[in-house]
Amino acid sequence: MTEHKLKSWDASDHLEDREDMILYLNACIEEDPGDGSLIRAALSDIARAQNMSRLADETGMTRAGLYKALSPEGNPGFDTMLKITRALGLSLHFDQHAH
Repeated sequence: MTEHKLKSWDASDHLEDREDMILYLNACIEEDPGDGSLIRAALSDIARAQNMSRLADETGMTRAGLYKALSPEGNPGFDTMLKITRALGLSLHFDQHAH
C-alpha cells in the first residue's frame, strides 16, 4: 500500500492576484459569524500572500504586531483594520443589507 503524505492547505498560497484577494475577502465577510474572525483570518492570509514585511512598513506596525493583530486571538481596532486594508490596496465600502 502506498503511503500518502498530506500537505497542509494555506489560502495564502492561492491568492495570486488582486481579484482573488477581493473575492476571498468578500466571501469571508459574507460568512463571518459577526465577531470578525473570518475577516481577520482572510486579511492575515492576504497579508502573508502580499509580503508581511512590506505591509509592516506601509502600516507603520511591526511584523510581530501585524501577526498578533491578525491572529485568531487578535482583536485589532478599526484604525488598525483601516491601516491594513489600505496598505493592501483595498478600500472598505458599505451597502444596504437586506434583513
